[in-house]
Parts: sequence; C-alpha cells; structure tokens
Amino acid sequence: MKPWGTAGVPSLSPAQVEEQPCEADTYLMEKVVNAANMKRAWKQVKGNKGAAGIDGMDIKSLVPYLKAEWPQIKEQLLSGTYKPKPVRRVEIPKPDGGKRLLGIPTVLDRLIQQAILQILTPIFDPGFSRHSYGFRPGKRAHDAVKQAKEYIKEGYSYVVDMDLEKFFDRVNHDILMAKVARKVKDKRVLKLIRAYLEAGVMVNGVVIASEEGTPQGGPLSPLLANIMLDELDKELERRGHNFVRYADDCNIYVRSKRAGERVMASVKEFVEERLKLKVNMQKSAVDRPVKRKFLGFSFTLEKEPRIRLAPKSLERIKQKIRQLTSRSWGISMEERLEKLKSQLNGWIAYFSLIETPSILRNLDEWIRRRLRMCLLKQWKRPKTIRKKLIALGIKEEWAWKISGSRKGYWRLACTPQVNKALGLQYWKDQGLISLVERYQQLRVNS
Repeated sequence: MKPWGTAGVPSLSPAQVEEQPCEADTYLMEKVVNAANMKRAWKQVKGNKGAAGIDGMDIKSLVPYLKAEWPQIKEQLLSGTYKPKPVRRVEIPKPDGGKRLLGIPTVLDRLIQQAILQILTPIFDPGFSRHSYGFRPGKRAHDAVKQAKEYIKEGYSYVVDMDLEKFFDRVNHDILMAKVARKVKDKRVLKLIRAYLEAGVMVNGVVIASEEGTPQGGPLSPLLANIMLDELDKELERRGHNFVRYADDCNIYVRSKRAGERVMASVKEFVEERLKLKVNMQKSAVDRPVKRKFLGFSFTLEKEPRIRLAPKSLERIKQKIRQLTSRSWGISMEERLEKLKSQLNGWIAYFSLIETPSILRNLDEWIRRRLRMCLLKQWKRPKTIRKKLIALGIKEEWAWKISGSRKGYWRLACTPQVNKALGLQYWKDQGLISLVERYQQLRVNS
C-alpha cells in the first residue's frame, strides 16, 4: 500500500509533475501532495536520514504512521488547516567557541517541507543570481571557490568578507513572506510556510515562539534563505560588483583596500536598512584573500593563486583526529580505524579541491604517528611491545631498547624503528588509505 495514494488529488502525469509550475498557479498545494511528488520527497528524506524531532518518530516509523494517517494529513494540507509541530533545538559547537543553533523538525514535517521545496524550486531558482551557489541545483561549494579564485587571478586582490550575524535566527518573517508571495499565489502554501516559520522551538519541554528567523535543519530553510538574500545579489549586480555568495557567506572582490572599505560600508547599510539583517563587524573584514577563509578554503599569495586549505579547517580536522586517536579511549584498533576512515574519506572528498597537497603529506605522517602511539599504549607491557616489534621485522636489540625505554608513547612513536615497523605499508594493510593517495585518485576522476 502506498501511504499517500491518489484519492482526492487531480490526475497529473509524471511529466506534468516535473514541469516548471506557473508562478500564478493557485493549485500548488495539489502538486505538493501529488503521489509522485511525495514519493520523490520520501526518497530524499530517507536518504538524508537525520535525527528525530520532538515527537521521537524516526524514519522507519514514518511509513506505518503515514499508512494510517496520510488521508487525514493530506486533507488538512489541502484545506489549509495543517499545523506543524515545533522544532527540537540542537546546539552544535563552532570552531571559534560559539554555538550554532539547529532546529530539527519532526520527520513528518521534513517530508512535507521537502515536498514543498520540490515544487517551489523550479519557480524561484531560475530567477536567482548566477553569483549565488548555495543549495541550488547544479551548483556546489567547489564552484563558488573556483569563481573566487578567478576573481583574484584577474587582479581583484582584496576581498570584502561579510558575515551576517546569526542570519538564520534573524530573518524578518514579514519581509520574507512578502518576497515569497510575489511568485506564490496559492494562499494555502503561503499559510503553511508562515506556519513553519512560526512553529516555535521546544527547549526543555517548553515551546518558545518564533517571531523571526528560519531554523536551520529543515529542507525548506536553504531555499528561503536564497529568496531572502536574492535582493542583495541583485543590488550587488546592479552596482557591478564581482562577488560570490554561498547561503549567508558573501565575498565581494575589489582591487584595493580603500575600495573594499567603501563597499563594506555601503553594503552594510543596505543589508541592515533594507533587509533588516545585521552584519557582524567583528567577523567581517576587508583584507587579502590569503588572510581570509571561504567555505573552508583560502588562497596562496601568488600571481597565479592556488586554492589551499584554510588554517582553521586544518585545525578543525586535527582536533577531530585527536578525539578519534585519544590514548585514553578504550576501543579496539579495528573500530578506531573504521571511525577514522569514515571521517577522513568525507573530509578529503570535500577538500580535494586544494592545489597545495604537501599539507596532506604532513597530515598523513601526523595521523600515522598518533596511531602508532595508540598501538604502543594498547600493547602496554614491555614484553608485548618487544614481541610485536620483532614480529614486524625490528632487530631484537632495538626491540629491547624501545620496550625498555622510559620515553612516553608519543616520543616512541616517532623513533625510526617504530616508524619503520608501523609505517605507511602497515597501515595500508589495515585498510587506512593515505590522504595523499585518496587526493590523487579524486583529482584524476574529477
């Protein structure tokens, strides 16, 4: 049984579902709840996985729930009476010490938001600026970084790095809804979007009203953010600026620091007066691109700039590796390696864009040293250390010296003998591919 069925919904062929909806369409909600659209939304939500909302329902529990309740939910959506549940507040630590506030909708509300997103994207996305790269079909973060590099190469050697303070928490609902209403004429869809904006946040069992902001965590939030900031894009285009925007990260490239300071002042005024948002001047700056980071990347200070890893991105991954290779974490080496591989594979897949791979060689060596330290601690007893080293091809004389040493595990992990015994090939045999090798594979395939 298909939970959404087809009863009560106008007959639409798959081709009709995929085609771009008319801006003046007053029957968008029928397209939202259409069986084909809901099925596509379900596949996306299921693939994204994600945590449960305030009702505790997970992905697996949603299907049996929908089989029983979908007819009633669909009727509420079509009649404009559906009421979303508040989101669950989650705090994610930031590298700078702050906290990012995420709002996790229930899995049902994520499904409905995804279904709305699939109908609204063809309406809004074609009109967005080519300078906007965040959360858009056919665009990704790497494209934004490559474009930034081109601007620097062309001689725009200063960047106006503008940080919007708590953007997702400060979006003015009235301004945002007015922008949505310019292209969406179905009042039920407008009412539902506003209901999601005002659904509130559950904190310690108490629902706190949402008077502004669009909570990060729901499928609809990125599109709403792009709708809100599209006016900024159009203003920057009107002024003839070279810029790149990815969600609330906006970098404007200019030829001199004086020009950058003028741009910063005028754009700050536009953002705060027109959009009612706030620019965080402590995190914003006019500087050389080499001193700033953009989406985790930075650039070399050369005539032909190269994309490099931002120092903060390096420190962030090293901090994560420190946690995974902590000597005091009592897990097996097999489990430790599995967690480490999972972390590193995702990380290098994103940062394979860098053009300065020497940093990866250094990181590889540091990771292997930390793993050697963990293994020595795991072996612990001098007799065991000696026996293991001899089995790995170390001369008995050196095995005795190392196992009897008073040096700490970190220092022993860097000795030539331990390095030889537990070198690159050893860890490769354990299934840990080096970052350098993975980087080279990804570059060949890109």
